[in-house]
Amino acid sequence: MIDFHNNPRVAKGEFIVDTDFAKVLDLAKKYEPEISRFLRDLIAIPGESCGEKEVVLRIKEEMKKVGFDKVDIDPMGNILGYIGHGKHLIAMDAHIDTVGVGDPELWKYDPYLGYEDEEIIIGRGASDQIGGMASMVYAGKIIKDLGLESEYTMVVVGSVQEEDCDGLCWQYIINEDKVVPEFVVITEPTDGKIYRGHRGRMEIKVTTKGVSCHGSAPERGDNAIYKMAPILSELRGLHENLMDHPFLGKGSLTVSEIFHTSPSRCAVADSCWISVDRRLTAGESWEYAIQQIKNLPSVKAANAEVTMYSYERPSYTNLVYPTEAYFPTWLIEEGHPVSSTLEEAYKGLFGKDPVVDKWTFSTNGVSIMGRYGIPCIGFGPGHEDQAHAPNERTWKKELVNCAAMYAVIPSLFVQKYADKMPKATENLVKIS
Repeated sequence: MIDFHNNPRVAKGEFIVDTDFAKVLDLAKKYEPEISRFLRDLIAIPGESCGEKEVVLRIKEEMKKVGFDKVDIDPMGNILGYIGHGKHLIAMDAHIDTVGVGDPELWKYDPYLGYEDEEIIIGRGASDQIGGMASMVYAGKIIKDLGLESEYTMVVVGSVQEEDCDGLCWQYIINEDKVVPEFVVITEPTDGKIYRGHRGRMEIKVTTKGVSCHGSAPERGDNAIYKMAPILSELRGLHENLMDHPFLGKGSLTVSEIFHTSPSRCAVADSCWISVDRRLTAGESWEYAIQQIKNLPSVKAANAEVTMYSYERPSYTNLVYPTEAYFPTWLIEEGHPVSSTLEEAYKGLFGKDPVVDKWTFSTNGVSIMGRYGIPCIGFGPGHEDQAHAPNERTWKKELVNCAAMYAVIPSLFVQKYADKMPKATENLVKIS
């Protein structure tokens, strides 16, 4: 690698494209068949949230095969593979659970057997986001092959339950495993860009109560579903008038589920409740979002209850780790040493400036940076618009490029940016 400490051109702030970057990229290209085969193996194993056990075991097998120094599976079921033994702990994260298939008629190919040609791989989880895991594991092999280990320990994390409750896995890793890295690379799909933040979110429940009676005489009861109808309309209007932010974008909400109770189909409903997916931009706290809904005239008229969901579903190891369904917004500043590390690695490997942007959706960064102030940065194979979509796909070129990036990030950080890290990274959108 470049000798950053003794090179006068680096001291002047100039960037040098070193031939070692080319070696890393060439080796990543060489491993494209292995990366693709590993990814297809992972796709072939159904692994929805709380059912990831067989996926984790397959990852463990590959980590050991390519030469990871240590592989652990924690009590929650997260897998942590270690490269190196240096003092700087750097983490890279991929959640390895997927959503379900949805309507199978919308798929041109079996979502688990998938499809592959020279350019793409199709299957559930290809972009969101086990492609990131495939690239990370082979980044570990590249590091070993080229002797890129230095004063760092890299931990490659395959985290569970993210699709159900993003960030819960990292609450456990930080609080219980006591793994506290200096920064985390999140390998969710970034469309070939570098991402330094995203909106937060929360899951809200709105409940109306009624009185049941026989459906032949509905006037004897009080229909909870009818009480919900004007609330739905006002929530739709509220979405159009939420706060905006020049970088992160506008807050949003959508009604994602609706439920009811009733003695029978021949009765008036005695309760109705909906789930609201609320995305929080800068300046929006969870208390603010709850109060907005409570203030709606229809909510007041129906005397509806507005609460935040909690999450208490057992992991595949049967561990329950309860949390509120609130996932904080986060954003690190432009020019942060972690962002600069990735930007410089990108320039060195690909000979051009990266685009620095943000995710539209949410990631495990809601806990890592949003709750704990550990800086996060995003770079991952695949595209956001493939997430949760039928015929989900990723691109082999991006798998290769990401493997190369992940291989050079740790040593570049240690050599040039570790001593520039702030004592604490400010969340630019944190609300006290």
